Amino acid sequence: MTDTGTGPDGMTITIPDPTRREAYETALKRAGGADWAGRLFQRDTTLWTEDPTVAGAINDRLGWLDAPEHFAIQVPALEAFGEATREAGFTAAIVAGMGGSSLAPQVLVRVFGTTEDWLDVRVLDSTDPAAVAATVDDLDALETLFIVATKSGTTTEPLAFLADAWERVEQAIHHSHERFRFASPGDVIVAITDPGKSLDAIPHHRDFRQQLLNPSDIGGRYSALTYVGLAAGSLIGIDLDPLLQSASAMLGACQQSDPDRNPGLSLGIALGTLARAGVDKLTLIADPEIEAFGSWLEQLIAESTGKHGLGIVPVDLEPLGTVDAYGPDRLFVRLDLEASNGPVAVDGTPADTRLAELEGAGHPVIRIGIEDPMDLGGEFVRWEVATAFAGAVLGIDPFDQPDVESAKEQTRHLLTGDHRKDAAIDEAAVGVDDEAALARAIAAQLDRAVPEAYLALQAFIAPTPARDEAFARIRALLRDGTRRATTAGYGPRYLHSTGQLHKGGAPIGWFLQLTADHPLDRPIPGWPYTFGTLVDAQAAGDRHVLRDRGLPVLHVHLGPDPDAGLATLERAVQQALAGRARP
Repeated sequence: MTDTGTGPDGMTITIPDPTRREAYETALKRAGGADWAGRLFQRDTTLWTEDPTVAGAINDRLGWLDAPEHFAIQVPALEAFGEATREAGFTAAIVAGMGGSSLAPQVLVRVFGTTEDWLDVRVLDSTDPAAVAATVDDLDALETLFIVATKSGTTTEPLAFLADAWERVEQAIHHSHERFRFASPGDVIVAITDPGKSLDAIPHHRDFRQQLLNPSDIGGRYSALTYVGLAAGSLIGIDLDPLLQSASAMLGACQQSDPDRNPGLSLGIALGTLARAGVDKLTLIADPEIEAFGSWLEQLIAESTGKHGLGIVPVDLEPLGTVDAYGPDRLFVRLDLEASNGPVAVDGTPADTRLAELEGAGHPVIRIGIEDPMDLGGEFVRWEVATAFAGAVLGIDPFDQPDVESAKEQTRHLLTGDHRKDAAIDEAAVGVDDEAALARAIAAQLDRAVPEAYLALQAFIAPTPARDEAFARIRALLRDGTRRATTAGYGPRYLHSTGQLHKGGAPIGWFLQLTADHPLDRPIPGWPYTFGTLVDAQAAGDRHVLRDRGLPVLHVHLGPDPDAGLATLERAVQQALAGRARP
C-alpha cells in the first residue's frame, strides 16, 4: 500500500498485487531521481519525446500550467462579464461547443447549479435535431446569451449551432417591438476562442458582443480553468476566487520534488504503470454531487493516452456491481466528497464497503478526498498533471490527438458526396422491429469481443435523463454477463472525447452504435444539409473508420421512438446473454 498523504491534496493509492506495487514504487523512485516534477514545470519536452518536431508541438501546448495564475488576474473582469450580462437583461445562456469546449462548463453547471437571480446556463453539444430543439427552443432568443466556443474556430458543430442561432435571433429582432435594443444578432453572441486565425475563422465575429480570447498554447481538453470554464462559472454566479485558489494550491503541491508527496506525479505514475501491467480500465466511483466531473475526466484521459495502440480506458457512470462482475483489468478511483452520503452499488451496498471488498479481492483502488465542491479547481489540475505524467510512463505524447480527424474526414466525404461507396458504410442496420433477430445479432457480436475488451455504447440520439438510465441498465447487464468494462457516450460528443481512444488506442473496443429517425428535422441556415443529415453522417463516418480498422461494430437503428427502441434493445441484450457462459 502507498499513502500519499491526507488533506486537500491527500490521496491513498492501494495496489494489493506485490508485483504491480513494486513496479509502481520503482517507477516512482525513477521519476524522483530524474526530477520529473521539476522538468514538467521547466517545460522539458524530453519527458515525452526526443523528436524535435513533436517537442515543438508539445511546447505549444503547455500553457495550462500557467492558467490558474493567469486567470486569477482575470477574475474581476470575469465577474464584471457576468454582472454586465445579467444587468443587460439576459436570463439564460447557451454554451455551444464540443469536447474540451463544452465539458468543463457542463461540470460547473451540473455541480454548482445556478445561484438565485443569475443565468440559466445550458450546454449544447449534440447535433441531433431533437437535442438542439430541446436546448434552445423554449428560450427567448433576445434574452439568451449565445456563446460559441471553439479553439480552432473551424469546429463543425459549434459553427452549425452558430448558424442556427444567428437566424433565430435575426428573426426575433425582426418581430420584436424592442428591435432598437439590438443592431444585429451579434449583440447577443460571445466567442471563446484563440486569437488570430481561430477568431478570424468564425463567421460574423466582428459583430459579436464580446470576444474572450484564450492563450493559444492551451489545448482544448486542458482548458477547464480558462475562459472555457470560467465564463460559464461567472454566469451562474459562483465565486471564482476559491475555485482558482484551489487550483493554484494543487499546482504548488504538484511541484514537490518528493514523488510520494506530489499528488499529480504519484497519481500519474500509478495510472501509467498499472496500464502497462494490463490494468487499463480506470473505473470512476464519484459521489452524486460531483459525478459530472467524470465526463471531463473521461475526455482528458481517453484523448490524451489512447494512441499508438496504447491507452487507459476511462469508465464513467457504470453502475457499481458485485465483486465477481469485474475482470482483472480494473483500477477503481473513488472521488469522495466530504459532506456526501455516497453512492451505492446496484445491490444496495454502500460504495465504500464494496470498494473495500474489491481491494480485498486484489483490485487496485485510489481514494481521493474532496472537502468542498470548490476543490474541483484543484482536481482539474491534479488530473491534468497526472495525465501528462501517465503519458511519459506510456511513452506517448499526451497533448496530441492523431486519430480524431479520421472520422471528421469521413463525415465530410459523406456530406459532400465525393466518397467512394463502401460496404462498411452501406451495411444495413439491425432494426428493433424483430426483437429475437436483434438478440441473435447482439449474441453474435459478443462472440467478436476479445478477452480484454471494453464494450462501448455509442448513441447518436438526443440525450435525456431517461436514456441515461436505460444506458446504465444495459451497461450493467453487459458488464455482469461478460465481466468486461462498459462505456457509453452520446454522439457526436464522444467523437471529441473517447473517439481518439476508440481508434488510436489498443484494438480492444467493441462497439454498439445506436441511431434513430428524425421526425422533426431541423435545417442549418445557409448550409446545404440539415442537423439530421449531419448527425447521421457523423455516425456513419465513425463506424466506417472503426470497421476499416478491423474493430467490431454493430449498428442498431432505434426507429422513430428512441425510448421504445431502447426498451427493446434492453430486452434483446438480456436474451443475448441468457445462458451465456461468463468468462
